Amino acid sequence: MGDIIDAENAFKVRLSIRTALGDKAYAWDTNEEYLFKAMVAFSMRKVPNRETTEISHVLLCNVTQRVSFWFVVTDPSRNHTLPAVEVQSAIRMNRNRINNAFFLNDQTLEFLRIPSTLAPPTDPSVPIWIIIFGVIFCIVLVATMLLILSGIQQHRRKHKGPSEMEDTEDKCENVITIENGIPCDPLDMKGGHINDAFVTEDERLTPL
Repeated sequence: MGDIIDAENAFKVRLSIRTALGDKAYAWDTNEEYLFKAMVAFSMRKVPNRETTEISHVLLCNVTQRVSFWFVVTDPSRNHTLPAVEVQSAIRMNRNRINNAFFLNDQTLEFLRIPSTLAPPTDPSVPIWIIIFGVIFCIVLVATMLLILSGIQQHRRKHKGPSEMEDTEDKCENVITIENGIPCDPLDMKGGHINDAFVTEDERLTPL
């Protein structure tokens, strides 16, 4: 197992358990190693044509107390290690599951040659269809309010129009017209005013 470090398909792992958990840090022992192997095997079984991967197919070596180690995934049927590309893809797609198993994150559980950019996206807490429905509902609500306000304004204008016309007529009745430079009182048809110019002298002197 000593030549795994130089193997093309080997990966180095470094854990910072105490940094992440402080006083609640756990000791790295054979049980933790078993869990790590199980998580790697679980990840490999998600890869097409690797559904038969077992825990025994994951090998660890050069484990240090700090903690760090190297691992490979083997294919006993062909007596060789699995390609690094396959292992890398499996780990990247399941980083969250592996991190959660050890209460760590990408910074405290490091796969030195495996970036974590392909971690599966988390589902939004609110379904997308609810968000779309909410936006449409708000638009319809605003449009309805605008229509109601527009109707109210038109209704007020209709009721305000006749009164304005009456005011205009009243103003016209009070206007003094000027003919040939002489101001004349407007005719008051309602009052029945008579033009004095056409009243004869007899009519003026005849008593009522």
